Amino acid sequence: MEAGILIDSFADFARNKNIDRPTMIRILEDVFRTMIRKKYKDDDNFDIIINTDKGDLEIWRFREIVDDNSEDIWDHDKICFSDAIKIEQDFEIGEEVAEEIKLIDFGRRAVMTARQTLIQKIKDLEKDILFQKYKELVGEIITGEVYQTMSREVLLIDGEGNELNIPKSDQIPKDRYRKGDSARAIVHRVEMHNGNPRIILSRTSPTFLERLFESEVPEVYDGLITIKKVVREPGERAKVSVESYDDRIDPVGACVGMK
Repeated sequence: MEAGILIDSFADFARNKNIDRPTMIRILEDVFRTMIRKKYKDDDNFDIIINTDKGDLEIWRFREIVDDNSEDIWDHDKICFSDAIKIEQDFEIGEEVAEEIKLIDFGRRAVMTARQTLIQKIKDLEKDILFQKYKELVGEIITGEVYQTMSREVLLIDGEGNELNIPKSDQIPKDRYRKGDSARAIVHRVEMHNGNPRIILSRTSPTFLERLFESEVPEVYDGLITIKKVVREPGERAKVSVESYDDRIDPVGACVGMK
């Protein structure tokens, strides 16, 4: 029952985060192998079978049967003959004993520790997913909802409730933010701060203006017009150098309009 709860809770999270099955299995197996090493010192002779769909767990311990007087009797992967025949009378020396280990055999404290370890791994995985997601979005425009304004920064949340940050230095001076407002900015950089992903947005970066041109001017988006350089005084003025490789297209006219 304990195993089912552990596996089900993790599997539900993993599916919600679109975590692939191999990663899911690997994390669960790491947790259970840690339990095995703490109790049995080594996990080389253990097999772990996990069915995340049914919440099933099987742990099998394999040991070779040796004579009761053998020097190898204390090896972790050996079992003496007298103990082996207690499991099954027909066993003989040299055969292999496969013994199923139940989660309850590890003790309640070990199970509680495994649960805490799994929770921590879930949190670490969630942080890594968030970090990698926004790392791939660096230089792209996103929209967030303002939920807190402070003197040094404005905090936004994305559609999944993740915290985004626009520092004072990356805000346009004339910008005014109120809770609940929508704000657009580019993902400027992503960094780890005390083990947590910190997503920094910018509205003053030249790249922000480039992305706005791409979203508003079809010829720029399609690559018919190239933005060569952007110089900005955010909120005051900007100069954008554009070039077209097609003589039929007026790059200035396409970007700012004929009038």
